[in-house]
Amino acid sequence: MDSQAKWLDAAQQWQQTLMAQWGSLAKQAGLPSTGFAPLGGLPDSQAMTQLSTQMGDMTQVFAKAMTQIMAQGAGQTGGSAMPEMPEMPQFDMAALMQIQSAYQRDLTGLNEATAADETQRDRRFSAPAWQANVAAKRAASLHLMNARALLSLAEAVKGSEKVKARMRFSIQQWLDATAPSNFFALNPEAQQLAIDSKGESIAKGLSNLWADVQKGHVSMTDESVFEVGKNVATSEGAVVFENDLFQLIEYKPLTAKVHERPFLMVPPCINKFYILDLQPENSFIRYAVEQGHRTFVVSWRNPDESLANASWDDYIEDAAIKAIKTVGEITGSPTINALGFCVGGTILSTAVAVLAARDETPVNSVTLLTTLLDFSDTGVLDVFIDESFVKMRELQFAKGGLLPGSDLANTFSFLRPNDLVWNYVVGNYLKGESPPPFDLLYWNGDSTNLPGPFYHWYLRNTYLENRLVKPQSTIVCGESIDFNKVKLPAYIYGSREDHIVPIGGAYATTQHWKGPKRFVMWASGHIAGVINPASKGKRSHWLGSNKKFPADVNEWIADAEEHKGSWWSDWAAWLSGHAGKKIAAPKSYGSGARGKFKAIEPAPGRYVKVKAPPVEPFVAAK
Repeated sequence: MDSQAKWLDAAQQWQQTLMAQWGSLAKQAGLPSTGFAPLGGLPDSQAMTQLSTQMGDMTQVFAKAMTQIMAQGAGQTGGSAMPEMPEMPQFDMAALMQIQSAYQRDLTGLNEATAADETQRDRRFSAPAWQANVAAKRAASLHLMNARALLSLAEAVKGSEKVKARMRFSIQQWLDATAPSNFFALNPEAQQLAIDSKGESIAKGLSNLWADVQKGHVSMTDESVFEVGKNVATSEGAVVFENDLFQLIEYKPLTAKVHERPFLMVPPCINKFYILDLQPENSFIRYAVEQGHRTFVVSWRNPDESLANASWDDYIEDAAIKAIKTVGEITGSPTINALGFCVGGTILSTAVAVLAARDETPVNSVTLLTTLLDFSDTGVLDVFIDESFVKMRELQFAKGGLLPGSDLANTFSFLRPNDLVWNYVVGNYLKGESPPPFDLLYWNGDSTNLPGPFYHWYLRNTYLENRLVKPQSTIVCGESIDFNKVKLPAYIYGSREDHIVPIGGAYATTQHWKGPKRFVMWASGHIAGVINPASKGKRSHWLGSNKKFPADVNEWIADAEEHKGSWWSDWAAWLSGHAGKKIAAPKSYGSGARGKFKAIEPAPGRYVKVKAPPVEPFVAAK
């Protein structure tokens, strides 16, 4: 048997396994099983007729299959990880007829040039080894064809958009996991590497796999290259305050004079702050310092058991508000400018609303980067959230506990599984490659735990019930939250291709923020859009009127004007207008009355260097 025939035999076995899975699900549903076209050749007329008559049965199998897949996913995570689904979704029959017709056309054209072009456009199958192997190319084409059919069936479901989104998400996860590129027996590129290296790639792949098993995650970069404080997070500064929740870092001025009003950054507590200080050339922190701002940054503590009972109120009162007031005390300024990024922006905005309820205005202006205040549009994350899921988390953390950082990291990775999971599975294990050093991916893998009470309050009051923007419906730190009382100027930023904070969600803040505001949109994603130095001059940002903010973000986009290059320069000009006159830069860190605040240790401090302490998932604090 030649190599092509052996490969085809392996591919057929793989497809039979998938068909057996569908058959098992169909049997459980009490329905006749059905399958997809065989790899060996094009379907004949009898097979086409059988396919046509079985299409209705297939939709029933599909409906049961989705319920089974979701239930299995929930069981694997120790609880209702995916919300409950209706037992048998109903389908739009007209849409089913169109799907059937399209599927038959695709089967007929499986050997045509268009099928080959499709595999060439998909980077999983575009390598010469795939294109030169007829059987491999056929398997890839069939996978893409079946993927289209299944995703089209999800769209044909009669139900709410949320039901469809959950189905799309579950199907996409399954499709991405079962792609032929993920299996050595079906991946001609990995096989060719094994032959060319005389088996060395296989040995290296097994070594990589064992190393990742010990680390507990799939490696996305060469982690041994990086060290926080040595070649990432290197901006010069000092920790000038700390408590159980955070350290406050003051950065050394790079200009002879600084603005009289200091500047505080509040990064997300679900990640580490040095995404804002990866390298000197792309450091947002350094950029702010270079613009003449006396800059302070919150560095969150990586929670251990001592913080197992920390709540949302604790993070607002003892972290965000404490940081605001400490910066004011250190500098002697009655007001400061502040920036919040992602969840850090939600925390900062909540703190400002609490202060407004107390008739306190220590913040002069805010910058909100990819931040949600109105959780009406949360994108793909919405598929995870419903009453049963939140209730499960509330019961889990009723007596305190920690959400492992690995849980959050895995969740975000599987929002883009081909880019952040299977790409590395194939490269690291099947091909025996070592991922290259990449500072952003090193940061991405440097996860943090979260206190359980903080986490479940956040889930219920934001993602599930969207209470922050409903006046007088939420009590935080003993105060009723009402953004109608917040009159501060705001610079609001959203990323057009953001899958975590959709552009519509970021823009929605404009509908609730009562002070003067400026909205800017960038052309990239959640992180790449924010970390885009002005010096690079890449891509574009969009600006609109500072007076007109229609309810629909698409109306704003239609009227917005495109500007080449980074949004950083526009933000710098805006912040400068709120920063006050220039004064002599301080010559030492800290200060305050009687020198109350002194340098504790050099930046970036020790909190950021603590790796996520191991946590037993679903175990409450003792």
